[in-house]
Amino acid sequence: MRREKIIGIIAGIFILGSCNSNYTSKKTGYYYIDFPEHSYTTFSKENFPYSFSYPTYGNIVRDSTYFDQGDEDAYWINVDFPAYNARVFLSYKRIGGKALFKVPQPDGSYKDSLGLNYFDNLVADAFQLTAKNEVVATSRKDSVFITPKGVSGVYFKVGGNAATARQFFLTDSTKNFLRGALYFSVTPNVDSLQPAIQFFEKDLQHFINTFEWKN
Repeated sequence: MRREKIIGIIAGIFILGSCNSNYTSKKTGYYYIDFPEHSYTTFSKENFPYSFSYPTYGNIVRDSTYFDQGDEDAYWINVDFPAYNARVFLSYKRIGGKALFKVPQPDGSYKDSLGLNYFDNLVADAFQLTAKNEVVATSRKDSVFITPKGVSGVYFKVGGNAATARQFFLTDSTKNFLRGALYFSVTPNVDSLQPAIQFFEKDLQHFINTFEWKN
């Protein structure tokens, strides 16, 4: 009987407490990010086939494996934003030029194979790479454009928890082809990343509008 009384008292306390208190669900919160003012500087390195403006709070980095070897891969660079765990990947291909491909073998290994960069194949690859997000993407919007400097391309907006929510390619359709992708080194979450995506999207638009081919 003593046990039943104790249980009854505890239950009564919870009932009374629930009657006298209001429960309010807490919304999921995210860290506030203090973004800087947009400001830009010019990238125009000797022997590079292109130039553009990029944010002053970004760093130009390229893989030392390809550095100054004369291969078109030497023109593959990234714009890093370490303060925001963000990066814009930039990969360059010369249309009609030779490229090294890794061809899978029956034993699971890969064999190097030389091939040509045909324009139609480069465009198809850009769309296929964007389509890899479709497992988690909720939408995709493709926008064809021509910049005031005469550079043409396609801009991809991918909705949902995609690792690369903004992608694009730029080309003159005869000699040069460059693909770009905005990437964050965090678990993709569209709600938490949306402010950062909107901030860097302005930088991507500036990059595209100031981009020029040198040859």
